[in-house]
Amino acid sequence: MVPTTLNDLLLDGLRDVYHAEKQVVKALPQLARAASNPALGRAFEDHLEDTKRQVARLEEAFQLLGATARGKRCKGMEGLLEEGKEFLESGGSDPVLDAGIIAGAQKVEHYEMATYGCLITWAETLGEVEVAHLLEQSLDEEKTADELLTHLAEEGVNALAARGDGTD
Repeated sequence: MVPTTLNDLLLDGLRDVYHAEKQVVKALPQLARAASNPALGRAFEDHLEDTKRQVARLEEAFQLLGATARGKRCKGMEGLLEEGKEFLESGGSDPVLDAGIIAGAQKVEHYEMATYGCLITWAETLGEVEVAHLLEQSLDEEKTADELLTHLAEEGVNALAARGDGTD
């Protein structure tokens, strides 16, 4: 269905991000296991819990809008996650792998932040204040995850990758 109203566009976007978040729920445990840096692994485990709450919030948003909670294939997220999977399978040293995992995860976070930002604006424009509030909570979590990834990269992971040996 091609969206013809802003309400249609909001629902279409919610379905897209709903599918995207469900894909992220599946991917985060793999990233946590692949990370050699313990803090990075914990960050992915913690964000998994955030992402599960985001899925629940999206289900609540659908309910508030009187719509069925169902996903629409999110090709953007599929592409980002496939790119990340290929990188993980390529091998490489642990510190370089961790730096690449962070970069891939930040691409995902930025995609989600852009999506939530648009959806919030549309919900507000439509007077769907409760829906906007739910989405703002998810946007805040995505921003926090992105900031943590940046911190981990700048405070050690990138320096280890630059040395290439993983030692201090």
